[in-house]
Amino acid sequence: MHRHVPHPTTWWPSRARPLPAGRPPFTRTVVTDAVLASVFFAVMLVEQLGPDGRPDSGTTTRTVLLCAAVAGPLASRRTAPLASYLVGTAALSAEALWGLENAVSPYANLIGLYSLGLHASRIRAWCGPFAAFLGMIAYFTGQEQRPFWAAVPAGVLFLWLLVWAIGFGSARRLEERDATQLRLRSEVIASERARMARELHDLIGHTVNVMLVQAGATRRLLSRDPERAREVLAQLEDSGREALEELDRVLGLLRHGSTSPSVQPGLGDLSRLTSRMEQAGITVAARVEPGGAELPGSIDMSAYRIVQEALTNTVKHARAESADVTVRRVGDLLDIEVSDDGHGAGNGYAPGRGLLGIAERVSILGGRLEHGQGEHGGFRLRVRLPVR
Repeated sequence: MHRHVPHPTTWWPSRARPLPAGRPPFTRTVVTDAVLASVFFAVMLVEQLGPDGRPDSGTTTRTVLLCAAVAGPLASRRTAPLASYLVGTAALSAEALWGLENAVSPYANLIGLYSLGLHASRIRAWCGPFAAFLGMIAYFTGQEQRPFWAAVPAGVLFLWLLVWAIGFGSARRLEERDATQLRLRSEVIASERARMARELHDLIGHTVNVMLVQAGATRRLLSRDPERAREVLAQLEDSGREALEELDRVLGLLRHGSTSPSVQPGLGDLSRLTSRMEQAGITVAARVEPGGAELPGSIDMSAYRIVQEALTNTVKHARAESADVTVRRVGDLLDIEVSDDGHGAGNGYAPGRGLLGIAERVSILGGRLEHGQGEHGGFRLRVRLPVR
């Protein structure tokens, strides 16, 4: 039986902030912090128990314990930053109150305060300034027997709070960066899903509508013109085969995230598209004026899909007998116009999925879309795409 392990981007211990992307692995940080704590402990012992320190046996044990209490918490400064700093601050205060202050101890405490601001959650990090203030009171109270200027405790407190603020600000910037990355990742995923949905809709919607028309024609021809019915069935088979090939391409794009540009349909495939439309019973006159076929791949494929969806809507809704497609390039604009001789757009008509998909494509490319009743009846769609 497998135990469920929370996803690293959605779960972390409540007492510490998660390590953002790009941070060192957990094992490396633990080893690094343990080495840091050991170095501080060794230096503090040398400073306290060396030739100029306090080697008498009465204070040796207490000194070793206090050095361990000040330096040891640095080993957990990332995993338990608040607890680590509170223990270190209490030990530093005890050193001063018992007259065993160490010149290295404050620096260990300073690193602990910075780590609290950087690695703790937002609420826990705010405990740092209050703990530092109370620690300063205890530390300088224990040193009353030595003369101090009044500015010294205030200056030290200011330095401690400044270091905490640097860590806290860095943590908030990292959180903002991580949130931005997650938001951008979500937007990219949503954009890709919408793009795949458009591709599948254009492919399946177009082919299925053509095949339905061909199937209906075959049913009507079976009894009175079997030979013609066989021809339509062959055309139906070709349409299905082409649909499977395109579907395989789109699914390959979903599975692997990329596809070869050579398999993308473009305006050069309009003749095959119009042939399928004619098999569905609509005469299509397509004209691609000079310059309209020399386009970047994304514009070329989008232009083809726009024409395909417009003609699919003609087959599905317009009850038209003919349609005209004109593609021309005017300066830096690609002008696409598709019109038919069907019953046109009714009053208050609402765009369906097909027109909404076209509108999404046009919006992504920074173009303009117009659709509605044609000048001489029927339905007219016009798209202008900038060509960069």
